Amino acid sequence: MQCLDLTLPSPEANLACDEALLDHCEETQDGEILRFWESPEPFVVLGLASRRDREVDAAACAARGIPILRRCSGGGTVVQGPGCLSYSLVLRIDGNPPLERIDSTNAFVMERHRRLLAEATGLPVRREGVTDLTVGRRKFSGNAQRRRRRFLLFHGTFLLDFPIPLMEEILPYPPRTPRYRRRRRHGAFLTNLRQPAAHIKALLSGCWNAGGGFEVPDAAIASLVERKYSARSWNERC
Repeated sequence: MQCLDLTLPSPEANLACDEALLDHCEETQDGEILRFWESPEPFVVLGLASRRDREVDAAACAARGIPILRRCSGGGTVVQGPGCLSYSLVLRIDGNPPLERIDSTNAFVMERHRRLLAEATGLPVRREGVTDLTVGRRKFSGNAQRRRRRFLLFHGTFLLDFPIPLMEEILPYPPRTPRYRRRRRHGAFLTNLRQPAAHIKALLSGCWNAGGGFEVPDAAIASLVERKYSARSWNERC
């Protein structure tokens, strides 16, 4: 597996990069990829089928100059930015039975990360909901996936030192929640892992045996930004 530690200049480009890496692997069948990135500015990310009018306070975002974008994977609406480490795995489905179904993929990746973080930090890390990681029943990692025929994209975030009160200001209570949330507001439901980003990167790189470099598909990223991730027709589609 190749490792790519790359934060691009804009939120749109960072989201486009994940899809471009998935497309590259699907087209070339050339290995697997682990990517890390950390946005220097906050932005809202809707899931593929998320409703903008129900899951984000657009007026509050506009007042703060916070973009509202959409990713190519499912799941709910999140806020990303400083203090939030994002990772992306592009994994080969062929010849890997745990990755042949959505549910077994979730179980395979999340249990691997849960065990890794619990052993490395000594914290009681649990997998709850579908793809959440928690400590003390408070969520610090959410994840989602996008599938092609031969490869899949599994990506997510780790809250390390993120300003959780910002979520209270710009995200209403979500329309769909896991049972373990128990109607808690964002501030009582979320937590920061309080680990250095470099430590988490090293743990995941070792876990997935990822190293070396990768030639970034710059042209594909630029094309996706122009025709999709910066387009109102995509970001405001629901």
